[in-house]
Amino acid sequence: MDAATKGFKEEVTKELGKSHVKFDTQNAQGDSSTATTICNNFSSENEDLILANATASLQAASAATKSIPILETAVTNYQVALNLKKFNGTVGSNISGTSDLAPLDKQEKMIKDFVPKDKKLSILYCSAEPNSKYQADEVAKYAKKDGLKVTKYTFSDTNDVNSVTQQAASASDVIYIPTDNTAASCAKTINNVALKAKVPIIAGEEGIMSKCGVATLSIDYCGLGKQTGKMAVQILTGKKKIAQMPVQYYKNPVKE
Repeated sequence: MDAATKGFKEEVTKELGKSHVKFDTQNAQGDSSTATTICNNFSSENEDLILANATASLQAASAATKSIPILETAVTNYQVALNLKKFNGTVGSNISGTSDLAPLDKQEKMIKDFVPKDKKLSILYCSAEPNSKYQADEVAKYAKKDGLKVTKYTFSDTNDVNSVTQQAASASDVIYIPTDNTAASCAKTINNVALKAKVPIIAGEEGIMSKCGVATLSIDYCGLGKQTGKMAVQILTGKKKIAQMPVQYYKNPVKE
């Protein structure tokens, strides 16, 4: 999240010039009510553009204004996050942005290639994060086609991460964790359990992998932020209308 915001600021400042840009950066610390208050304030102040980082921020910004352009970064699935009945790649209205979704079929193939003899896959994620559920469902679908026995283990918040991870580790040969904010914040706890159980973890992104995993097919979040920054410049300079801008994806995910 921090890397995406950093990349966004760097790109906008680079293209527009430091003297022409003013950022009002506020962090809701994962609290939805705080995010709502922040976005309502942005709306009342009639900001030129809102960058929403992660799902809860996007939902709060979307509820706060239908006129100020909202660019999102680090959201996996816009249809899920915004509860859209139909999604053809363009949200429309005053919302667009970038997605941190790496190709899920390739992520599953990496799991299979990394542990070809293993058969029991546990997918571990937070039940309160709809984007995580989407990824879990998709990876499970591909894994079952490859003959893996898949079991999903969910925790509701940070309080039950340790116990749920223990359940997953004791019942699996390998664990997959999608891009998940709660899992990322509890990566050290997850790592302690997985190391003791000697169960490898394949992660959906580099941040989680670096703390508790062994491999990932990941994107560069700073690069994703810069990509979002380029979109912001096009909007702020009047070169493009946000309602006509498709959601963009990181083009070159890499194995780590």
